Amino acid sequence: MIDKGAMPVPLKRVLRKLGQDIRDARRRRRMPVALLAERASINRVTLGKIEKGDPGVSFGNYAMTLFVLGLSDRLADLADVRTDATGLELDEERLPERIRLSSAGKPKRQDKAL
Repeated sequence: MIDKGAMPVPLKRVLRKLGQDIRDARRRRRMPVALLAERASINRVTLGKIEKGDPGVSFGNYAMTLFVLGLSDRLADLADVRTDATGLELDEERLPERIRLSSAGKPKRQDKAL
């Protein structure tokens, strides 16, 4: 179980916003709590926690709820390498200044006497 007191405030805000967005999406679809919970294979209490952004709810339950609402397509891009600015910067910093062939990789001289 996650210690809610140890969670950084910005992360709490992100989860709370996600929960509110899920709640708004459900309401825009005119979907009752009981129906969304049933389709997501969770109980109403868990859905209530999701809509409040509770960090103790499993990521799988959040993902299934988003799937039922038709909003799961972007989950695959959350940590996509192409959008990882910090990781890309670190990779760029590690690029070598020069690249040399090792002695084993150098091409052999050909005899010009032929």
